[in-house]
Amino acid sequence: MLYLLVSHHALGHTTFLNLFRYITFRAGGACLTALLIGLLLGNPLVRELRRIQREGQPIRASGPERHILEKAGTPTMGGALMLLALFASTLLWADLQNGFVWAVLFITGAFGAVGFADDYLKLSRRNTAGVSGRVRLGCEFTASLIAGWWLQSLMPPELANKVAFPFVKDFLLPLGFAFPIFAMVTIAGFGNAVNFTDGLDGLATVPVVIAAFVFALIAYLVGNHVFADYLQLHYVPGTGELAIFCAGLVGAGLGFLWFNAPPAAVFMGDTGSLPLGGALGAVAVAVKHELVLCIVGGLFVIETLSVIIQVFWFKRTGRRVFLMAPLHHHFEKKGWQEPKIVVRFWIVAIIFGLCGLATLKIR
Repeated sequence: MLYLLVSHHALGHTTFLNLFRYITFRAGGACLTALLIGLLLGNPLVRELRRIQREGQPIRASGPERHILEKAGTPTMGGALMLLALFASTLLWADLQNGFVWAVLFITGAFGAVGFADDYLKLSRRNTAGVSGRVRLGCEFTASLIAGWWLQSLMPPELANKVAFPFVKDFLLPLGFAFPIFAMVTIAGFGNAVNFTDGLDGLATVPVVIAAFVFALIAYLVGNHVFADYLQLHYVPGTGELAIFCAGLVGAGLGFLWFNAPPAAVFMGDTGSLPLGGALGAVAVAVKHELVLCIVGGLFVIETLSVIIQVFWFKRTGRRVFLMAPLHHHFEKKGWQEPKIVVRFWIVAIIFGLCGLATLKIR
């Protein structure tokens, strides 16, 4: 919004308004705006959620025993704070004529609606069932397929239906009509991967911030012809604006972490975890770094694999590989204290983020 308002006045003039032409300036503005919104509205939102959700988020009886005692009464749906800060900062600072911005906002909003419905049903029914798995996945896949087709239509023809590989300069795997399906799996899969990880106070928030920071840099480089050529990346015109969206996500995550840090005053809920993961997946598709997302978000991948392995092996043999899945619950069962698990998982997320950044130069 601000970009459109001032761009014509700033064009060709050496004024302060000329700064709005630069993505880096607007990304910083988006990050600070989202952070301030989170910090200013956090306490009122938490109070309101506590008033509405008198008994807090329903706790799984099959989960770690201490959760029933320590986390009972904590409200959920705190992800709404992140979405509000993210949407407001993006709409304020991004170029709203950019199709990539709207495509990513679409998938964020769609997944946010699914997550909200899931949280609402859990609260109203006072159980952990929520939306049925088929309905939930059906909605996620439909929205992701639309977003995949939309993003493909915005890309240059030579890149539109192809997948790029890290560490390789020129090879592109053509998928043809199957590309939107690949994008659908990436977006929906990552949305659920973040959802699996969101099980301890602050556990998912910081890795999301780390991944968003890395992809803010990737989007900026991929959307800049000079930097993309120098680093031998595939140039995707227009994706630089997604750096503003990712910067807003960084600020929104940090603002939410103020209230979600152990011991959490509010939980993110599916209202936050699903759209944040879906948003990262959509950004990765847009900038042709879907496989790099698996490296940057390696922690989310590991958590998801732990669930898949656990379910597969238990159905096949009747035995468990882990004491409990996702993986963070396994370490809880082993006696690790929650802050130790959270901080160590954050360290792992930082390492994966650095590895993902390394792929930009190792070609």
